[in-house]
Amino acid sequence: MIAFGSTKCNTDGVVTRTSWIARIASAWGHRSVVWLMGVRRVGKSVLCQSLPGCEYFDCELPRVRRLLEDPEAFLRQHRGKRVVLDEVHRLPNPSELLKIAADHFSTTRVLATGSSTLGASARFRDTLTGRKAEVWLTPMTLADLVDFGNEDLQHRMLHGGLPPFFLAEEPPERDFQEWVDAYWAKDVLELFRLERRQSFQRLVELLMAQSGGMFEATSFARACEVSRTTIGNYLAVLEATLVVHVVRPFARRRAAEIVAAPKVYGFDTGFVCYHRGWHTLRREDLGLLWEHLVLNEIHAHLGAGSIHYWRSKHGNEVDFVLARRGAPPTAIECKWTAGDLDSANLRAFRHAHPGGANYVVVSDVDRPIARRYGDLTVRCVSPGQLIEEVIRPPRKPR
Repeated sequence: MIAFGSTKCNTDGVVTRTSWIARIASAWGHRSVVWLMGVRRVGKSVLCQSLPGCEYFDCELPRVRRLLEDPEAFLRQHRGKRVVLDEVHRLPNPSELLKIAADHFSTTRVLATGSSTLGASARFRDTLTGRKAEVWLTPMTLADLVDFGNEDLQHRMLHGGLPPFFLAEEPPERDFQEWVDAYWAKDVLELFRLERRQSFQRLVELLMAQSGGMFEATSFARACEVSRTTIGNYLAVLEATLVVHVVRPFARRRAAEIVAAPKVYGFDTGFVCYHRGWHTLRREDLGLLWEHLVLNEIHAHLGAGSIHYWRSKHGNEVDFVLARRGAPPTAIECKWTAGDLDSANLRAFRHAHPGGANYVVVSDVDRPIARRYGDLTVRCVSPGQLIEEVIRPPRKPR
Protein backbone atom coordinates (compact mmCIF):
# COMPACT_ATOMS: atom_id res chain seq x y z
CA MET A 1 0.00 0.00 0.00
CA ILE A 2 1.32 3.44 -0.94
CA ALA A 3 1.25 5.96 1.85
CA PHE A 4 0.10 9.35 0.64
CA GLY A 5 0.69 12.59 2.45
CA SER A 6 -1.32 15.76 2.32
CA THR A 7 -2.85 15.37 -1.14
CA LYS A 8 -4.31 18.66 -2.40
CA CYS A 9 -7.89 17.80 -3.40
CA ASN A 10 -10.84 20.01 -4.14
CA THR A 11 -14.33 19.32 -2.83
CA ASP A 12 -14.91 16.71 -5.59
CA GLY A 13 -11.85 14.71 -4.53
CA VAL A 14 -9.84 15.79 -7.61
CA VAL A 15 -6.18 16.60 -7.03
CA THR A 16 -5.54 20.31 -7.56
CA ARG A 17 -2.52 20.57 -9.86
CA THR A 18 -1.51 24.04 -8.80
CA SER A 19 1.42 24.61 -11.16
CA TRP A 20 -0.60 23.69 -14.26
CA ILE A 21 -3.58 25.80 -13.25
CA ALA A 22 -1.20 28.73 -12.86
CA ARG A 23 0.38 27.94 -16.24
CA ILE A 24 -2.99 28.04 -18.01
CA ALA A 25 -3.92 31.30 -16.28
CA SER A 26 -0.63 32.81 -17.42
CA ALA A 27 -1.20 31.63 -21.00
CA TRP A 28 -4.67 33.20 -21.01
CA GLY A 29 -2.98 36.43 -19.97
CA HIS A 30 -1.14 36.41 -23.32
CA ARG A 31 -3.75 34.98 -25.69
CA SER A 32 -7.49 34.43 -25.51
CA VAL A 33 -7.12 30.96 -27.11
CA VAL A 34 -4.91 28.38 -25.41
CA TRP A 35 -4.05 24.97 -26.85
CA LEU A 36 -3.53 22.36 -24.11
CA MET A 37 -1.76 19.34 -25.56
CA GLY A 38 -0.65 16.08 -24.04
CA VAL A 39 -0.87 12.34 -24.53
CA ARG A 40 -4.03 10.48 -23.60
CA ARG A 41 -4.61 9.84 -19.88
CA VAL A 42 -2.05 12.47 -18.90
CA GLY A 43 -4.87 14.30 -17.10
CA LYS A 44 -6.06 16.96 -19.54
CA SER A 45 -9.79 16.41 -18.96
CA VAL A 46 -9.53 16.27 -15.17
CA LEU A 47 -7.32 19.37 -15.15
CA CYS A 48 -9.81 21.23 -17.35
CA GLN A 49 -12.71 20.28 -15.12
CA SER A 50 -10.81 21.55 -12.08
CA LEU A 51 -10.32 25.05 -13.52
CA PRO A 52 -12.34 27.63 -11.60
CA GLY A 53 -15.12 29.46 -13.39
CA CYS A 54 -14.98 27.44 -16.63
CA GLU A 55 -17.79 25.89 -18.64
CA TYR A 56 -16.69 22.46 -19.88
CA PHE A 57 -17.67 20.87 -23.22
CA ASP A 58 -16.59 17.36 -24.25
CA CYS A 59 -16.37 17.34 -28.05
CA GLU A 60 -16.50 13.55 -28.15
CA LEU A 61 -20.23 13.80 -27.36
CA PRO A 62 -22.57 14.12 -30.39
CA ARG A 63 -24.80 16.67 -28.62
CA VAL A 64 -21.77 18.92 -28.03
CA ARG A 65 -20.69 18.65 -31.66
CA ARG A 66 -24.20 19.66 -32.72
CA LEU A 67 -24.01 22.62 -30.33
CA LEU A 68 -20.80 23.76 -32.03
CA GLU A 69 -22.05 23.48 -35.61
CA ASP A 70 -22.57 27.28 -35.62
CA PRO A 71 -19.31 28.60 -34.07
CA GLU A 72 -20.39 32.26 -34.07
CA ALA A 73 -23.66 31.55 -32.29
CA PHE A 74 -21.87 29.43 -29.70
CA LEU A 75 -19.19 32.05 -29.03
CA ARG A 76 -21.73 34.87 -28.91
CA GLN A 77 -23.64 32.94 -26.27
CA HIS A 78 -20.42 32.55 -24.21
CA ARG A 79 -18.97 36.02 -24.78
CA GLY A 80 -16.74 37.09 -21.90
CA LYS A 81 -16.75 33.64 -20.29
CA ARG A 82 -14.17 30.87 -19.87
CA VAL A 83 -14.84 27.86 -22.06
CA VAL A 84 -13.12 24.47 -22.29
CA LEU A 85 -13.42 22.52 -25.56
CA ASP A 86 -12.03 19.10 -24.66
CA GLU A 87 -10.88 16.81 -27.51
CA VAL A 88 -11.62 19.60 -29.99
CA HIS A 89 -10.11 17.63 -32.88
CA ARG A 90 -13.34 15.58 -32.92
CA LEU A 91 -15.01 18.56 -34.64
CA PRO A 92 -15.16 18.56 -38.46
CA ASN A 93 -13.19 21.84 -38.70
CA PRO A 94 -11.82 22.70 -35.26
CA SER A 95 -9.44 25.41 -36.45
CA GLU A 96 -12.35 27.45 -37.86
CA LEU A 97 -13.96 27.77 -34.44
CA LEU A 98 -10.68 28.64 -32.73
CA LYS A 99 -9.79 31.21 -35.38
CA ILE A 100 -13.17 32.92 -35.04
CA ALA A 101 -12.73 32.96 -31.26
CA ALA A 102 -9.28 34.52 -31.51
CA ASP A 103 -10.22 37.14 -34.10
CA HIS A 104 -13.74 38.17 -33.09
CA PHE A 105 -14.37 37.12 -29.47
CA SER A 106 -11.20 38.20 -27.68
CA THR A 107 -13.00 38.62 -24.34
CA THR A 108 -13.89 34.93 -24.35
CA ARG A 109 -11.18 32.69 -22.92
CA VAL A 110 -11.06 29.39 -24.80
CA LEU A 111 -9.03 26.37 -23.71
CA ALA A 112 -8.93 23.66 -26.38
CA THR A 113 -7.34 20.27 -25.82
CA GLY A 114 -5.92 17.52 -27.99
CA SER A 115 -3.49 14.62 -27.98
CA SER A 116 -1.07 16.11 -30.50
CA THR A 117 0.59 19.32 -31.52
CA LEU A 118 -1.85 21.65 -33.23
CA GLY A 119 -1.72 21.14 -36.98
CA ALA A 120 -0.26 17.63 -36.72
CA SER A 121 -2.96 16.36 -39.08
CA ALA A 122 -4.99 17.65 -41.99
CA ARG A 123 -7.96 18.04 -39.62
CA PHE A 124 -6.49 21.40 -38.62
CA ARG A 125 -6.56 23.57 -41.71
CA ASP A 126 -5.13 26.57 -39.85
CA THR A 127 -2.46 26.28 -37.14
CA LEU A 128 -3.49 29.66 -35.64
CA THR A 129 0.02 31.07 -35.80
CA GLY A 130 0.13 34.20 -33.65
CA ARG A 131 -3.41 33.64 -32.39
CA LYS A 132 -2.87 31.10 -29.61
CA ALA A 133 -0.71 30.22 -26.65
CA GLU A 134 0.35 26.61 -26.05
CA VAL A 135 0.64 24.61 -22.84
CA TRP A 136 2.18 21.15 -22.99
CA LEU A 137 0.83 18.98 -20.17
CA THR A 138 3.67 16.53 -19.68
CA PRO A 139 3.60 13.40 -17.50
CA MET A 140 3.73 14.31 -13.82
CA THR A 141 6.41 16.78 -12.79
CA LEU A 142 8.07 17.10 -9.40
CA ALA A 143 5.55 19.81 -8.49
CA ASP A 144 2.77 17.34 -9.29
CA LEU A 145 4.28 14.82 -6.89
CA VAL A 146 3.84 17.36 -4.11
CA ASP A 147 0.21 17.93 -5.12
CA PHE A 148 -0.46 14.17 -5.22
CA GLY A 149 1.15 13.69 -1.81
CA ASN A 150 3.77 11.13 -2.88
CA GLU A 151 7.29 12.37 -3.62
CA ASP A 152 8.87 8.90 -3.97
CA LEU A 153 11.01 9.30 -7.10
CA GLN A 154 11.50 5.59 -7.65
CA HIS A 155 7.73 5.04 -7.50
CA ARG A 156 7.28 7.83 -10.07
CA MET A 157 9.90 6.30 -12.37
CA LEU A 158 8.54 2.73 -12.20
CA HIS A 159 4.84 3.59 -12.44
CA GLY A 160 5.28 6.55 -14.77
CA GLY A 161 3.67 9.96 -14.78
CA LEU A 162 0.14 9.29 -16.07
CA PRO A 163 -1.96 9.95 -12.93
CA PRO A 164 -4.06 6.72 -13.02
CA PHE A 165 -0.89 4.64 -13.45
CA PHE A 166 1.00 6.58 -10.77
CA LEU A 167 -1.84 6.07 -8.27
CA ALA A 168 -1.96 2.28 -8.76
CA GLU A 169 -0.48 0.21 -5.94
CA GLU A 170 1.44 -1.96 -8.43
CA PRO A 171 2.59 -1.05 -11.98
CA PRO A 172 -0.59 -1.68 -14.04
CA GLU A 173 0.88 -3.89 -16.77
CA ARG A 174 -2.40 -4.55 -18.57
CA ASP A 175 -3.12 -0.80 -18.69
CA PHE A 176 0.15 -0.07 -20.49
CA GLN A 177 -0.84 -2.30 -23.42
CA GLU A 178 -4.42 -1.04 -23.40
CA TRP A 179 -3.04 2.50 -23.62
CA VAL A 180 -1.02 1.59 -26.73
CA ASP A 181 -4.10 0.00 -28.34
CA ALA A 182 -6.25 3.06 -27.59
CA TYR A 183 -3.52 5.37 -28.88
CA TRP A 184 -3.54 3.53 -32.21
CA ALA A 185 -7.33 3.49 -32.51
CA LYS A 186 -8.19 6.99 -31.30
CA ASP A 187 -5.16 9.09 -32.23
CA VAL A 188 -3.18 7.47 -35.04
CA LEU A 189 -6.02 6.06 -37.14
CA GLU A 190 -8.32 9.06 -36.79
CA LEU A 191 -5.71 11.78 -37.27
CA PHE A 192 -3.20 10.17 -39.62
CA ARG A 193 -4.93 7.18 -41.21
CA LEU A 194 -1.83 5.01 -41.11
CA GLU A 195 -1.88 1.37 -42.11
CA ARG A 196 0.11 -1.62 -40.88
CA ARG A 197 -0.76 -1.49 -37.19
CA GLN A 198 1.62 -4.33 -36.33
CA SER A 199 4.64 -2.52 -37.80
CA PHE A 200 3.75 0.76 -36.14
CA GLN A 201 3.23 -0.79 -32.72
CA ARG A 202 6.43 -2.80 -33.10
CA LEU A 203 8.28 0.48 -33.61
CA VAL A 204 6.67 1.90 -30.45
CA GLU A 205 7.81 -1.17 -28.49
CA LEU A 206 11.38 -0.93 -29.80
CA LEU A 207 11.67 2.81 -29.17
CA MET A 208 10.41 2.43 -25.60
CA ALA A 209 12.76 -0.50 -24.93
CA GLN A 210 15.73 1.39 -26.40
CA SER A 211 14.66 4.79 -25.07
CA GLY A 212 17.47 7.31 -24.76
CA GLY A 213 19.55 5.57 -27.42
CA MET A 214 20.75 6.68 -30.83
CA PHE A 215 18.19 6.36 -33.62
CA GLU A 216 19.20 4.61 -36.84
CA ALA A 217 16.23 4.19 -39.18
CA THR A 218 17.61 1.25 -41.17
CA SER A 219 17.81 -1.09 -38.19
CA PHE A 220 14.23 -0.26 -37.17
CA ALA A 221 13.04 -0.74 -40.77
CA ARG A 222 14.36 -4.30 -40.77
CA ALA A 223 12.82 -5.12 -37.40
CA CYS A 224 9.43 -3.63 -38.36
CA GLU A 225 9.45 -5.00 -41.92
CA VAL A 226 8.80 -1.65 -43.58
CA SER A 227 10.90 0.77 -45.59
CA ARG A 228 13.29 3.31 -44.12
CA THR A 229 11.01 6.08 -45.42
CA THR A 230 8.03 4.56 -43.61
CA ILE A 231 10.01 4.46 -40.37
CA GLY A 232 10.72 8.18 -40.81
CA ASN A 233 7.00 8.83 -41.30
CA TYR A 234 6.11 6.78 -38.24
CA LEU A 235 8.67 8.67 -36.15
CA ALA A 236 7.17 11.99 -37.28
CA VAL A 237 3.71 10.82 -36.14
CA LEU A 238 5.07 9.66 -32.77
CA GLU A 239 6.83 12.99 -32.27
CA ALA A 240 3.77 15.03 -33.29
CA THR A 241 1.60 13.09 -30.84
CA LEU A 242 4.20 13.57 -28.06
CA VAL A 243 4.77 9.82 -27.60
CA VAL A 244 8.48 10.11 -28.33
CA HIS A 245 10.87 13.03 -28.02
CA VAL A 246 13.54 13.41 -30.68
CA VAL A 247 16.65 15.12 -29.29
CA ARG A 248 18.96 16.21 -32.07
CA PRO A 249 22.73 16.68 -31.81
CA PHE A 250 24.41 19.96 -30.99
CA ALA A 251 27.26 20.38 -33.47
CA ARG A 252 29.33 23.38 -34.49
CA ARG A 253 32.61 21.61 -35.18
CA ARG A 254 31.26 19.14 -37.69
CA ALA A 255 34.48 17.25 -38.34
CA ALA A 256 34.77 16.12 -34.71
CA GLU A 257 31.12 15.78 -33.65
CA ILE A 258 28.05 13.65 -34.36
CA VAL A 259 25.90 15.88 -36.58
CA ALA A 260 22.97 13.82 -37.84
CA ALA A 261 21.91 10.90 -35.63
CA PRO A 262 19.23 11.91 -33.10
CA LYS A 263 18.49 10.30 -29.76
CA VAL A 264 14.89 9.22 -29.19
CA TYR A 265 13.27 9.13 -25.75
CA GLY A 266 9.97 7.52 -24.82
CA PHE A 267 7.49 9.99 -23.35
CA ASP A 268 7.15 8.31 -19.96
CA THR A 269 9.36 6.27 -17.64
CA GLY A 270 6.54 3.85 -16.80
CA PHE A 271 6.28 2.78 -20.45
CA VAL A 272 10.07 2.47 -20.67
CA CYS A 273 10.07 0.15 -17.64
CA TYR A 274 7.13 -1.84 -18.99
CA HIS A 275 8.71 -2.44 -22.39
CA ARG A 276 12.05 -3.33 -20.78
CA GLY A 277 10.34 -5.84 -18.52
CA TRP A 278 11.35 -4.08 -15.31
CA HIS A 279 9.04 -4.91 -12.38
CA THR A 280 11.39 -3.50 -9.75
CA LEU A 281 14.27 -1.06 -10.09
CA ARG A 282 17.93 -1.90 -9.52
CA ARG A 283 20.57 0.69 -8.70
CA GLU A 284 21.91 0.48 -12.27
CA ASP A 285 18.48 1.33 -13.73
CA LEU A 286 18.11 4.62 -11.89
CA GLY A 287 20.51 6.71 -13.96
CA LEU A 288 18.69 6.14 -17.27
CA LEU A 289 15.26 6.77 -15.75
CA TRP A 290 16.51 9.87 -13.93
CA GLU A 291 17.72 11.24 -17.28
CA HIS A 292 14.16 10.78 -18.62
CA LEU A 293 12.71 12.48 -15.56
CA VAL A 294 15.00 15.49 -15.94
CA LEU A 295 14.08 15.76 -19.64
CA ASN A 296 10.40 15.67 -18.67
CA GLU A 297 11.00 18.51 -16.21
CA ILE A 298 12.77 20.60 -18.87
CA HIS A 299 9.98 19.96 -21.37
CA ALA A 300 7.33 20.99 -18.85
CA HIS A 301 8.93 24.42 -18.44
CA LEU A 302 10.70 25.04 -21.74
CA GLY A 303 9.13 22.92 -24.46
CA ALA A 304 11.21 20.91 -26.91
CA GLY A 305 12.75 23.41 -29.32
CA SER A 306 16.19 24.22 -27.96
CA ILE A 307 17.14 20.92 -26.28
CA HIS A 308 20.01 18.99 -27.85
CA TYR A 309 22.61 16.44 -26.86
CA TRP A 310 26.32 16.43 -27.70
CA ARG A 311 28.57 13.58 -28.71
CA SER A 312 32.08 13.66 -30.12
CA LYS A 313 33.44 11.10 -32.54
CA HIS A 314 35.80 10.05 -29.74
CA GLY A 315 32.80 8.90 -27.67
CA ASN A 316 32.45 11.79 -25.20
CA GLU A 317 28.81 12.68 -24.61
CA VAL A 318 26.79 15.29 -22.70
CA ASP A 319 23.16 14.39 -21.95
CA PHE A 320 21.54 17.72 -22.81
CA VAL A 321 22.65 21.03 -24.27
CA LEU A 322 20.44 24.10 -24.14
CA ALA A 323 21.31 26.31 -27.09
CA ARG A 324 19.86 29.79 -27.20
CA ARG A 325 20.57 32.41 -29.81
CA GLY A 326 23.22 34.88 -28.81
CA ALA A 327 24.27 32.92 -25.70
CA PRO A 328 26.88 30.22 -25.09
CA PRO A 329 25.42 26.71 -24.75
CA THR A 330 24.48 25.36 -21.33
CA ALA A 331 25.70 21.82 -20.67
CA ILE A 332 23.59 19.48 -18.51
CA GLU A 333 24.53 16.05 -17.21
CA CYS A 334 22.03 13.85 -15.33
CA LYS A 335 23.27 11.63 -12.49
CA TRP A 336 21.23 9.84 -9.85
CA THR A 337 23.66 10.98 -7.15
CA ALA A 338 26.32 13.67 -7.01
CA GLY A 339 28.94 10.98 -6.45
CA ASP A 340 28.26 9.51 -9.92
CA LEU A 341 29.71 12.50 -11.77
CA ASP A 342 32.73 12.01 -14.02
CA SER A 343 33.82 15.40 -15.33
CA ALA A 344 35.53 14.02 -18.45
CA ASN A 345 32.53 14.53 -20.74
CA LEU A 346 31.91 18.10 -19.60
CA ARG A 347 35.62 18.92 -19.95
CA ALA A 348 35.62 17.53 -23.50
CA PHE A 349 32.54 19.58 -24.37
CA ARG A 350 34.02 22.79 -22.98
CA HIS A 351 37.27 22.17 -24.84
CA ALA A 352 35.20 22.26 -28.04
CA HIS A 353 32.73 24.93 -26.90
CA PRO A 354 34.20 27.32 -24.32
CA GLY A 355 31.97 29.49 -22.17
CA GLY A 356 28.56 28.74 -20.77
CA ALA A 357 27.36 27.16 -17.55
CA ASN A 358 27.81 23.51 -16.61
CA TYR A 359 25.27 21.61 -14.53
CA VAL A 360 24.89 18.12 -13.17
CA VAL A 361 21.31 17.43 -12.09
CA VAL A 362 21.09 14.97 -9.20
CA SER A 363 18.48 13.60 -6.82
CA ASP A 364 20.40 13.99 -3.57
CA VAL A 365 21.10 17.71 -3.06
CA ASP A 366 18.96 20.23 -1.19
CA ARG A 367 20.82 23.31 -2.39
CA PRO A 368 23.25 24.01 -5.25
CA ILE A 369 26.85 22.91 -4.77
CA ALA A 370 29.69 24.31 -6.89
CA ARG A 371 32.57 21.97 -7.74
CA ARG A 372 35.79 22.75 -9.56
CA TYR A 373 37.69 20.38 -11.82
CA GLY A 374 40.77 22.36 -12.80
CA ASP A 375 39.46 25.38 -14.68
CA LEU A 376 35.98 23.82 -15.06
CA THR A 377 33.20 24.85 -12.65
CA VAL A 378 30.18 22.54 -12.32
CA ARG A 379 27.04 23.23 -10.33
CA CYS A 380 25.31 20.21 -8.75
CA VAL A 381 21.60 21.04 -8.56
CA SER A 382 18.17 19.46 -8.19
CA PRO A 383 15.77 19.63 -11.17
CA GLY A 384 13.88 22.45 -9.48
CA GLN A 385 17.07 24.45 -9.00
CA LEU A 386 17.99 23.88 -12.66
CA ILE A 387 14.62 25.29 -13.70
CA GLU A 388 15.03 28.33 -11.46
CA GLU A 389 18.56 29.10 -12.66
CA VAL A 390 18.43 28.19 -16.34
CA ILE A 391 14.88 27.84 -17.64
CA ARG A 392 13.31 30.80 -15.84
CA PRO A 393 16.12 32.87 -14.31
CA PRO A 394 15.06 35.72 -12.01
CA ARG A 395 14.34 39.01 -13.71
CA LYS A 396 16.85 41.79 -13.17
CA PRO A 397 15.39 44.75 -11.28
CA ARG A 398 14.67 47.78 -13.43
